[in-house]
Amino acid sequence: MIRPYSPVDYTDPNQAFRPYDDRFPAVARRVVGLIEDRSDGVTVEHIGSSAIPACAGKGVIDLMVLYAPGGLAAAKMVLDGLGFQRYDAPGAWGDDRPVRIGAIDDEGTTFRIHAHVIAADDPEVVSQRRFRDRLRADPALVAEYVSTKQAVLEAGVADSQAYNRGKDAFIRSVLDDKPHVDQG
Repeated sequence: MIRPYSPVDYTDPNQAFRPYDDRFPAVARRVVGLIEDRSDGVTVEHIGSSAIPACAGKGVIDLMVLYAPGGLAAAKMVLDGLGFQRYDAPGAWGDDRPVRIGAIDDEGTTFRIHAHVIAADDPEVVSQRRFRDRLRADPALVAEYVSTKQAVLEAGVADSQAYNRGKDAFIRSVLDDKPHVDQG
């Protein structure tokens, strides 16, 4: 099942930046199955860097847990029942768009998981898919994204909020189809 989450230490280069792990898709499918097997009306998709081949990053498996209208409480209950924990760090999403965190072991490696609980009809769903799919289709964008993340870490960020802010301009440019500038 889902184990307790250990936060990423952004000052530790071995935690904050890891090469892509070919096990990400299989581990994600395993967690997707755990969630979907225990819920009706919930679908789960693998998103984020771990869903993009060759995309180095924190090594966190991001999932989008999509629920139908009126299904937020049930989705949170399923995740909580599996052992996911509330993400209550400063700047965290509110309980109307929660993130649940956890970890799972696979072949001697512990994988961190962020389960983003989102209404299936929320425009964010389209944005998450678009970003993932654009990078999957364009190795040059993946390389730019990896360079952006490295530059953010080299600037000395110490927490997830600063890390995410540092990537925001690149992410917006991909979603808006704007020209990209290598950050490295």
